[in-house]
Amino acid sequence: MPLLPHIEIEPQSPADASVIWLHGLGADGRDFEPIVPELGLPTDAAIRFIFPHAPAIPVTINAGYVMPAWYDILDISIDRKVDLPQLMNSADAISKLIDREVERGVDSTRVVVAGFSQGGAVAIQAALTYPRRLAGLLGLSTYFATAESIQPDPVNAGLPVKICHGSADPMVPEPTGRKGYEKLLEMGYDAEYQTYPIEHSVCMEEIADIAV
Repeated sequence: MPLLPHIEIEPQSPADASVIWLHGLGADGRDFEPIVPELGLPTDAAIRFIFPHAPAIPVTINAGYVMPAWYDILDISIDRKVDLPQLMNSADAISKLIDREVERGVDSTRVVVAGFSQGGAVAIQAALTYPRRLAGLLGLSTYFATAESIQPDPVNAGLPVKICHGSADPMVPEPTGRKGYEKLLEMGYDAEYQTYPIEHSVCMEEIADIAV
């Protein structure tokens, strides 16, 4: 499987950590690229940021319109009616990006997988099933689409997970995000959950909390 097309932001010194950050439906890797300077990281932080682009596919809930998507959404009950094989293929593609970071000398325990909305659902699947220990998982305005089918790898048992959600989100209702968080706790992950008074987006307070 060829690597997904992606944007990379290199640190000033050779990278010893990586963040792989997935965009949401209809966006691309450029969507979260501007967030890097907003994180206010130390200038000597040797963190490589990778922003992959999802392929363009028809999306059923958008009348079959072709757009960047990690998987098809079959109806508006997005926590249940998704194309699981496509989601799994996207998670496999993210695993290949993690593999490449390890090949480039970044220990897997220094790799964070992050994702917004649809990208977050893929990030959850990819991180929890990856066969080497990771640093953590960040989900933004997302949901646990594979909660009933996932087969986690024990090596990432207890993985630190941070889930952030907008309390006024009309696209992925906040109770859907909380449901996923509660499932992660039930599965034994070191999960935390934070809400913000926003809709389906990211705010500066949230960015500041992520950076900590």
